[in-house]
Amino acid sequence: MVIRRNHAKGSQAWLMIELLAALALLTSALLPLAYSISSERRLARAQYHHAVAMEIVDGEFETLVAGEWQLFPEGTNPYPVKARAATNLPPGAFVLIRQPHQLRLEWRDASQHPIVWREVKLP
Repeated sequence: MVIRRNHAKGSQAWLMIELLAALALLTSALLPLAYSISSERRLARAQYHHAVAMEIVDGEFETLVAGEWQLFPEGTNPYPVKARAATNLPPGAFVLIRQPHQLRLEWRDASQHPIVWREVKLP
């Protein structure tokens, strides 16, 4: 009976080692998967912000080209946007740049780099 008990304890130890090895393999397989899901989520959010900004800039640019550009002085001007979708964008600003023969509307993020822009040559 003593031999059987020692044998039973030995098989339980091997079972525990096998279980730990299986958990280690499972963890090493799931960590990269979790990271890739997180990366894709960030990418999808960035693409969503880009699409929203592009839609707003396109819509506002149509009204500017229709003649509203004449209400703004030459130079760089902050451009007020009434679109409610702008609340879904990260911190940033819409900027209208009017030069003698060119008009440009941009959405800049917090780093002040233009992310989306449209421009046209004025007559």
